[in-house]
Amino acid sequence: MPSALPDGEPMPEDGALPASALAAPGTRPLGFYLHVPYCATRCGYCDFNTYTATELRGSGGVLASRDNYADTLVDEVRLARKVLGDDPRPVQTVFVGGGTPTLLAAADLVRMLGAVREEFGLADDAEITTEANPESVDPAYLSELRAGGFNRVSFGMQSAKQHVLKVLDRTHTPGRPEACVAEARAAGFEHVNLDLIYGTPGETDDDWRATLDAAIGAGPDHVSAYALIVEEGTQLARRIRRGEVPMTDDDVHADRYLIADEVLGGAGFSWYEVSNWATSEAGRCLHNELYWRGADWWGAGPGAHSHVGGVRWWNVKHPGAYAGALGAGRSPGAGREVLAAEDRRVERILLELRLLEGCPLSLLRPAGLAAAGRALADGLLQAGPYEEGRAVLTLRGRLLADGVVRDLVD
Repeated sequence: MPSALPDGEPMPEDGALPASALAAPGTRPLGFYLHVPYCATRCGYCDFNTYTATELRGSGGVLASRDNYADTLVDEVRLARKVLGDDPRPVQTVFVGGGTPTLLAAADLVRMLGAVREEFGLADDAEITTEANPESVDPAYLSELRAGGFNRVSFGMQSAKQHVLKVLDRTHTPGRPEACVAEARAAGFEHVNLDLIYGTPGETDDDWRATLDAAIGAGPDHVSAYALIVEEGTQLARRIRRGEVPMTDDDVHADRYLIADEVLGGAGFSWYEVSNWATSEAGRCLHNELYWRGADWWGAGPGAHSHVGGVRWWNVKHPGAYAGALGAGRSPGAGREVLAAEDRRVERILLELRLLEGCPLSLLRPAGLAAAGRALADGLLQAGPYEEGRAVLTLRGRLLADGVVRDLVD
């Protein structure tokens, strides 16, 4: 959940959507993202819309408090029901992210999920995920979540090495995320993810291999591995600018990615999106696939983004402003945009090319088709799928995915 909001046209006070956005909803899956904007401390690399208690003190008062946050978010879920009218779709996925959702009481997360169930209904096979900080859960907490309907949990591990965690300003101790996987399994969670970050200043290849080995040894069925991006305005960016820690170059990131694919592949994980691996198709993150395939989702919470039927909108950022809008009976939307056909075409290429199945060549214009032919010759696209009308990245292509996309969208 990036902290910056885009420009756009004003959002109607009642949150109403154009009729075109509500047409033929049965052809698209529907998901919910529930944003919890609170963190105990701010990680040095984080640019997300999150707030510590110190940052909120004197800013928004009781409206910004996490004590009554669940009630406020439930109000937005009820608003979603009004806006979407008689939309018959049950919700396929719910993803609670942050911030640190597990700073709220487990009962609060269950109540938020309950509002989605009550207003929309959940599909029989709905995927219900929450992110969790390893130090903010225990077996009793996880058991309460599982009993309340959650069936997937994602732990922020990042690294198994203490010196790497220190650079990232992560506060959990090495070994705790692995213990959390065991606790989640004991609580009955079918699916467990570990989030990893590679390319942290001071991390070595051996450090990264140790992290991968620790993650695999914990027994999750899903691993996400992301290259560290140093965002302007973060504490890490300031430290690098002052020369306190070195910037990691792109070649190191590429080497770490290759190590990840080798080690995870050898342990039975298969990639299905450039930064995500799972032990089976059932282990994939269905909620993220919903994003990548351009389905519909309602993002509830401060700064959350939504997309329904080609209309994208985003909420006000501050928890106090968010609660104030809903308390006054207004949509918390800060702005929106109606995507043109060309916008949607470009986004499909951008997102679907990152997937194992790739994107249809029919999405490409003549210049993009010519670029795809060059990418095939350069070994960036796979020959078999190309001959069947799809652009699918090779391993080398995954390393250069951003550049391939830029060429194909022409």
